[in-house]
Amino acid sequence: MNLNLAENAVCTYVEIRSISLATDRTRLKSLINEFGRYLVVGGTAFIIDYGLFWITRELIFGAEGLGIYFATATGFVAGLIYNYILSLIFVFRSAKEQNKGKTVSAFIIFTIIGVIGLGISEAGMYLVYDLLHVNEYIARLLVAGAATVWNYAARKIFIFKDDRKAWTEKQQS
Repeated sequence: MNLNLAENAVCTYVEIRSISLATDRTRLKSLINEFGRYLVVGGTAFIIDYGLFWITRELIFGAEGLGIYFATATGFVAGLIYNYILSLIFVFRSAKEQNKGKTVSAFIIFTIIGVIGLGISEAGMYLVYDLLHVNEYIARLLVAGAATVWNYAARKIFIFKDDRKAWTEKQQS
């Protein structure tokens, strides 16, 4: 009788674990797809960011003094706004269903994360452009990657984090 109870317990554990592994795989696939969408949005936001950086650097601020930093900030802010709108619509779909990100507090957190990303961009420009003397356009490309990774990870964690329990229940139904 005890052996039968132990067998049932093991079978139940294996069934639960296989459901958990299948759920984890599905969740990982969903996360990879979401990051892919973020890269598309982030890539197009970067085109806006980089385009405005180039326009404002060439036509408005110049490269002397603080001009390069004002141009970097101008492009970054435009990319941030674009990224926010498309993140709500296209990237964080499961969070969208829960209306995460559509509150004033979520926008403030999104902006704070963006400002930190801007700080990463500005510090990167200082390091790569000013200290290492790399061409400003190449420097801007190099520092964009670090800001992109920061922005996605922080926004996913602080704003668009999926409720694991709700997500698991949704996948099993």
